[in-house]
Formats: sequence, C-alpha cells, structure tokens
Amino acid sequence: MGHHPPELPINVDDETGVWSTDGLPMLYVPRHFFINNHAAVEEALGADVYADLLYKAGYKSAYFWCEQEGATHGISGAEVFDHYMKRLSQRGWGQFFIEQLDVSQGTARVRLENSAFVYYYGKNDRKVDYMFTGWFAGAMDQVSESVGFPLKTQAVQLQSGSEEGCDVGVFEVKPI
Repeated sequence: MGHHPPELPINVDDETGVWSTDGLPMLYVPRHFFINNHAAVEEALGADVYADLLYKAGYKSAYFWCEQEGATHGISGAEVFDHYMKRLSQRGWGQFFIEQLDVSQGTARVRLENSAFVYYYGKNDRKVDYMFTGWFAGAMDQVSESVGFPLKTQAVQLQSGSEEGCDVGVFEVKPI
C-alpha cells in the first residue's frame, strides 16, 4: 500500500491559519469526527429527513463550487464536472468515476468506490452515501447552464457499497 502527498493545492494563511484550495476556504478534519457528527444528526432526525436536508444543501454547495472553480480555472461544462469528481476523490470522500456524462442532456452516471461512509457503516443493507446525491444535481445544473443548456436535474443513488451484493455506489442524474 503506497502513499503520496495531496494532489490538490493547499494554502494556509500565515495570519489566520485558514486553509484554502483554489481560493476557497477549506476545513481539514478527521473522517471519524465528521462522520460521527453525521451519524448523530441522522439518528436525531431520521435518515429520510436528513437526506432531504443534505440534498438541498449539497445541491447549493456544488452549484457554487462548480461556478467558482469554472471561473478560477477558465473551464466550463463537462470539464468542470470532471474536475469536481477529481477534487472529491482527492479530498478523501471516496473515489468517483464518471461512467456516463452528457451535459447537453443533463445526464450522468457516477460510480463511487471506497466511500468514506461505507468505511464507517460497513455492510448494513441501506444506502449510506446519500450525502453526495444533491452534489451531482447541483454540479450538473451549473455546468449545463454554463454552456447554454439551462436544465433542472435530479440525482438518485441506485446502489451503495454498504448494500449486500454491491461493492460500489452508483448515482444517476437526469432532467426533472
């Protein structure tokens, strides 16, 4: 098992200690800290209510992130969606692979391997990666709009690596 340094630029402000990547402020926290908080909120609200809240918040955040990264790197459309999957993978959420992407039609299929949530929950026969779902719709709506195809999409998780008989997560994005 090899190791390598982060593949994304990390800058730390000398005065404030704020970490940033591509000019966006970041937080660096242990995975167990984040997921323990996630699990506590899920337990308090119920998975369905929490998933709905996370979908909306994740959509908004992904839309903003893609808009900012597109401007920062001078890219748009499919390049931004690909960049987003790469950055999510580089930040430790899991490894995201685009199996299908058509920005003009607002469709995508994303495979997730080594999910941080599956590492935590293990096999429990439910979809535990729902936090990511809104991210894909927000990203798709921003990138399709950026290249002249203003669409409203919806993302769903078809399977999770936490479910029996499944080794990976699969997400699908389609127009509403």
